[in-house]
Amino acid sequence: MSTDDRDDRAASFDRAATVYQATRPGYPDEAVRWAVPRTARDVLDLAAGTGKLTERLVALGWRVVAVEPSDAMRAELTAALPDVEALPGTAEHLGLPDASVDAVTIAQAWHWVDPPAASAEIARVLRPGGSVAPIWNVRDQDTDWVARWTEIVHRGDSLDTSYRDPVLGDAFTEPEHATFPWTQRLRAADLRTLAASRSHLILLPADERDELLDAVDELVATHPDLRGREWIEVPYRTECYRALLR
Repeated sequence: MSTDDRDDRAASFDRAATVYQATRPGYPDEAVRWAVPRTARDVLDLAAGTGKLTERLVALGWRVVAVEPSDAMRAELTAALPDVEALPGTAEHLGLPDASVDAVTIAQAWHWVDPPAASAEIARVLRPGGSVAPIWNVRDQDTDWVARWTEIVHRGDSLDTSYRDPVLGDAFTEPEHATFPWTQRLRAADLRTLAASRSHLILLPADERDELLDAVDELVATHPDLRGREWIEVPYRTECYRALLR
């Protein structure tokens, strides 16, 4: 995928911020506690989106500043977390002072950044001994209906899987990795809405998007693990990485 295509995909969430907030999963507390050092005081939640991770950081006691490039996503965050300072910015241009935070988290977003520029900018705003934590929620494809849902949602998708080992560069120690399995309780009917929050579908022409969303509805109506159920458990793995500033 070209840089322009990647940027278009990243910017697409501006069109679906409300849907994203309604259906995208949060993050389990054990994963957040592992990703952010106990000794940290000030945490930057980078590419904070609608505040899914920000909310848990605040709840667990850290002082948080959120940086998010999308005005629509940032508005959702501010509505949900009015006491959090939420600023425009990108991983490559944070707009924060040098050595101003103890830790940086970046959830569901490292695949959207330019790694060398992002690593340098994150290193700039970290205090000595600070840490960075790229995090992803990944659906458990070992569950049959999840694998079928994923196949529908990614039909014709040119983007490689977003989850990958992050390359953080020489400014940071070799990343540690941990996996945290968990489930999100969701209305079965909202699997359509969850699909609609994916960047691939957001950018499709309306008729092609509706075709895929209708296929999701068909899956919900016919799969034995989904049919007739109001609520379901969506299995996830939260894949966490952490590294220290050298």
